[in-house]
Amino acid sequence: MFQLGEKVIYPNHGVATVENITSRVFAGQMERYYLLRLSPNSLTVMVPFSHADHVGLRKVTKNGQLARVIDFLGENRRKRQQDWKDRFKENSEKMQKGDLLEIAEVLKSLLVLQAEKPLSFREKKMLDRARHMLMTELSTSRGWTEPEAAQALEQALSKVHLHFPERI
Repeated sequence: MFQLGEKVIYPNHGVATVENITSRVFAGQMERYYLLRLSPNSLTVMVPFSHADHVGLRKVTKNGQLARVIDFLGENRRKRQQDWKDRFKENSEKMQKGDLLEIAEVLKSLLVLQAEKPLSFREKKMLDRARHMLMTELSTSRGWTEPEAAQALEQALSKVHLHFPERI
C-alpha cells in the first residue's frame, strides 16, 4: 500500500505522486483508489487498489538497482536487432511492464539502432519516453535534478560510444 505524498512509478509514464486515497462505488461495489498526479504534465490517474499490481504500480527503484541500470548502459553488450514489427512489439511490452532494467534495454537498443539508421517516428517517441522514464526515476531516487540524472545516463552511454539525440 502506498501513502499520501509518496512518489511511485506508473508504468509507461514515469514518476507520479499519490495525491489522494479515496473510495468510490463502481458496479455496485465499494472500491478504494489511488489518485496519482503524473509529474511531467500534471495529468491525474485513478488506479483501483485491486488493480495496482496488475498495472505495475510500484515504488521508486532503490539505488542498488539504479547502479545495475547505469552499469548495463555502460556495458558493451548489444542485442541483435530483429524485424521492425517484432522489435516494436517487444519494446512496447517492456515499456508497459515498467521494469527499470527493461526500460534501459529499450533505450540502449534504440540508441544502437539509431547509430546505424534513422529511427521511425514511433521509435523516436519510444526512445524519448524511455529516456524520460530513466531520467525522472534516477533523479527522484537519488534526489538529483533532471539535468544531473541526464548527465549520469549520458556518461554511462558514452563508455560504449552511444549518445542521446539532440532534443528539439
